[in-house]
Parts: sequence; C-alpha cells; structure tokens
Amino acid sequence: MSGIIGKKIGMTSIISADGRNVACTVVQAGPCVVTQVKTMDKDGYEAIQLGFGEKKEKNTSSPLIGHFKRANTTPKRKLAEFKEFAKEVSLGEMLTVADVFVEGDFIDVVGTSKGKGFQGVVKRYNFSGVGGQTHGQHNRQRHPGSNGACSFPARVFKGQRMAGRTGNRRVKSQNLKVLKVIAEANLLVISGSVAGAKNAYLLIEK
Repeated sequence: MSGIIGKKIGMTSIISADGRNVACTVVQAGPCVVTQVKTMDKDGYEAIQLGFGEKKEKNTSSPLIGHFKRANTTPKRKLAEFKEFAKEVSLGEMLTVADVFVEGDFIDVVGTSKGKGFQGVVKRYNFSGVGGQTHGQHNRQRHPGSNGACSFPARVFKGQRMAGRTGNRRVKSQNLKVLKVIAEANLLVISGSVAGAKNAYLLIEK
C-alpha cells in the first residue's frame, strides 16, 4: 500500500477523450519527507512515516523536534504512516507525487468531512418531517416524530436515527481514478469528489 500525504486545493472539471465533462478534484500531493522507517525488529511491524507541510519550530514540542532532526528535516505539520511501500526508501528521503502515482492509477483517498455541528433529522438523515400544521401540529414540520415504544420496552432503542453531530468524520473514497499527474507542480487530478474542505489534509493510497 503505497501512498502520500496531500492537501485539497479545490474542484474543477476537464474534458475527457470521448468529449465528456468530468468533475475532478485537484490535490497538492507532496513533496513528503520520510521521517521514520519502522522495522519488524524494532517496532513489531514494517511501515514508513511521511511528513508534509511546514510548521514553526516554536510551535513544535521538543520530542518532535528531535524526531525531525534525526531525519535531517524541518518540523512538519502532518504525519502519516503507510505500510507495504512499493519502493525502498531511506530516512530523510524526499518523495514526490511522480514517485508514487502515474496516470490511470486507481486510488483511495482518506479525508475528514466538513463539520456541520448539531443538526436535526431532516438535514442529518433526509427525513421529511412530521408535516401539516393542523390538528394541533404546532411547530413540528422538521421534527422526527414518534421514536419510542409503548409500556414495553418503555425506552428508546440505541442506534435510532435522531438528531446529533453531523460531519467531521473520517471518510474514505475508494477506487478514484488518477486523471493527471502534474509532476512539476506536485499536483494530482483525481476523478470525482473527496471528503474535506479546501486546504484539508488527505491521505492518498493505492
């Protein structure tokens, strides 16, 4: 499972070879530096840790500053691990998008969806609401309606679709196609949409 850390730039569209207008997401993928190489003997599993994005040293803890100095690099804002990396890498090596992906690859993109705060069932689960304003139905248009039982079991079952916090969750979009790799600008053009707001960090895996 090779991968890289990226930042969502935004969405656009391109014209495919058959004349279709294809919606796509532009991602700044890398460059990433190898901040740690984990081995079976020392860590119990094999993986590489990548760092992406610059961070001020005054905002970085002392243990992390030492961690980055061992890799001979500056403090990084985002760290992530990838297992089963396709190519051999060494500590402190710089990886670009062209080292990992080529046009036509199918990838998975992990991001954090936009947080929408505490929302009702109409927005959260597309309920229709109770509807109607007659027969005592006052101010009930967007309410969930009845959600409990009678004297037995006299409680509301866990897992009912009810109001609550919406968004701000880890979301993986699978089998997205790499439409373009713009190596000189470290850009990746991916078909479709991915979770997250602009400038949100993404994990791109294949």
